[in-house]
Amino acid sequence: MQSLERIVFRTALILLTLTVVGHPALAQSNESRPAGTPAASPAQPRPAPPDSTSLASLVTDLGGDFRDLPSVETALILGIAGGASLAVHGEDAEVTRRFVTSPRLETVLEPGEGVGDGAVQIGLAVGMYALGRGFASPRVSLLGADLVRSQIMSTTLTLGIKVAVGRRRPDGRRFSFPSGHTSSSFATATVLQRHFGWRVGLPAYGLAAFVGGSRLQENKHYLSDVIFGAAIGLVSGRSVTIGRKHATFAVSPFAVPGGGGVGVTLVPNR
Repeated sequence: MQSLERIVFRTALILLTLTVVGHPALAQSNESRPAGTPAASPAQPRPAPPDSTSLASLVTDLGGDFRDLPSVETALILGIAGGASLAVHGEDAEVTRRFVTSPRLETVLEPGEGVGDGAVQIGLAVGMYALGRGFASPRVSLLGADLVRSQIMSTTLTLGIKVAVGRRRPDGRRFSFPSGHTSSSFATATVLQRHFGWRVGLPAYGLAAFVGGSRLQENKHYLSDVIFGAAIGLVSGRSVTIGRKHATFAVSPFAVPGGGGVGVTLVPNR
């Protein structure tokens, strides 16, 4: 039986892996396309409305966001998350029990439920968008628009999977897989990272992981729910910000005599 510290470390390592994979510069990636270019037709950019942050553009751009969703990175993120979720499935009940029965974690993680609540995440997104529009700030408006669309996408994907899977929560209620609090929080963190870089992204991802831990401690989710919820948030935030990333990881395999490996390099966006 694993210690609680080892479980937390493993979970953090999985989430870190998903986060890194969520920002690669692969040769066949659609990351190099201009914002809004459909994945299936990189030579035909999505038509830009006169005001790229207007209310109408939120609807028109959202269609392009869903077209941008299928990609190498999306498949990689969801594949790793799916494999990790299956790997920890047998330990789900025990991990949640350990989180629930730990007085130390109850004290530390208690605020996470409020931070990750859908109303809070969507309210933050809408508030940022309204602030940008109210003060005629294109940059703030664009950030708000990306946050709003990422919340719509992550919520749509999360609810669809919840209904399709129908897993019972640890407390007996329905719709456990994946965690909506976690997907919303990771969607927000991804948008912030893509706009401002890792100086903002790292604490944002840390807060999102904190929210995921709180869902275990509150007896609302299993570890596999949190892992896949994080992946949903990552792919949602990535899809709505294609072409607006601040920096990315270049992932490249290499071979050496008798072996090989994978190189990871942080590459600033030019």
